[in-house]
Amino acid sequence: MALVTPYGATKSDYSAVSAHHKLDAEFRPVNGNVGHDRIQQGVAGESIGESIRRWYNLPGGDFERIDVDIDVRDDVFYLTPLNVKFSKRARKIEIERIHKPLSFTMDYASPLWIEQVKSVEKRKNGIVAWSIEEICRIARDHSSANKVPHIQEPDILRASGPLRHLGVKIGAYVGRGYDCLTEFKFLEYPPYIVPLEIKRDSSGFKYQQQKYGRDELSRAVVLCATHGHKQMPPHIDVIELEAICQRGARLL
Repeated sequence: MALVTPYGATKSDYSAVSAHHKLDAEFRPVNGNVGHDRIQQGVAGESIGESIRRWYNLPGGDFERIDVDIDVRDDVFYLTPLNVKFSKRARKIEIERIHKPLSFTMDYASPLWIEQVKSVEKRKNGIVAWSIEEICRIARDHSSANKVPHIQEPDILRASGPLRHLGVKIGAYVGRGYDCLTEFKFLEYPPYIVPLEIKRDSSGFKYQQQKYGRDELSRAVVLCATHGHKQMPPHIDVIELEAICQRGARLL
């Protein structure tokens, strides 16, 4: 089962169990009589409610009810929290659902990115402008009009410094399977780790027809100088350096 966080889906150790089954001590499905479909904790270190509280930075208190949406993709249950009701509060807390939460392109900058940029600038005045200036230098070097001769795709990793100031910590470039594992740390949410692909232009991204491994989710982020992919598959986000260059300062 995958839990959908503010950043997108992440793998979990929970299992979706039907009304007539449960998992035994060896985590094998056996007959059960609880009478309703549910999420079984299994080897997870906390309940699904506590995991939702942590990922969404919800306040303390006993949950009375958590409403969720379930989507099935690649034989995996994707659980998305919709709202929560605390036992000692009159009203439910609605949880925002953000489309493409880690995407920043010329056509679309997610609300999560917008709030993160504003938060970074509020904490350290001037750092966003510096980061954008550095990103613009890299985007220009890869643009079709000013492309530096013989420049290689990994050169885009020069953006790792300014992106780190914006909350994106790019891991080592491994070049097999995915290019980098990357950590996002936005606002007050916990860190989120996801495979990152480096492309001069997103149109060169071919991962959409397969996963990196049988146990991996269909989830990745593409970091590119320009975004030319016309049909990016669901749950693949895009960070376009040219878009950050042109649109980033307007968010402040």
